[in-house]
Amino acid sequence: MPKLQDILLLVGQLNYTWTNTESLLIHMIAGLARVDKETAIVIFLTLNTTRARIDLVERLTKMQKTPPECRNDVLEATRRLSEQAKLRNKYNHCIYSFDPDSGQGLTQLMRIFDSKDEVKYGKVEALDDQEVTRIRECIASLVAINRTLWDITDKYDFPR
Repeated sequence: MPKLQDILLLVGQLNYTWTNTESLLIHMIAGLARVDKETAIVIFLTLNTTRARIDLVERLTKMQKTPPECRNDVLEATRRLSEQAKLRNKYNHCIYSFDPDSGQGLTQLMRIFDSKDEVKYGKVEALDDQEVTRIRECIASLVAINRTLWDITDKYDFPR
């Protein structure tokens, strides 16, 4: 079983990789909106959720002035980024607990689930070797998306 310190370091690496990659949307905004980087930073920071930032980039990409090849490249990158957001959000919006005897780690989601006649909250899941593998794969995927966004920035001469 993974140890608490190892899990926390891995989640920290996931957060760092995510934030670093998400910030590259600034270059997409600058290039697609045809504004300077400083303006794109203000736009990026004004939108306070990842979903809003990705939505903006996708909407700018879908405008008629965006060449089809650029449109395909950017939309593929944002699709991949959105897929990775699910795991990142899970580990940013949960409580961690560890059994002191077994060392078994658990996550409890901080989300309410309403059904027709009851309310449930805090889905509990094991934090086992399989989950550690999923986190590592997410980090590797984010690194690849990061490289893709830099390639798009260079290929289409977006502001750096």
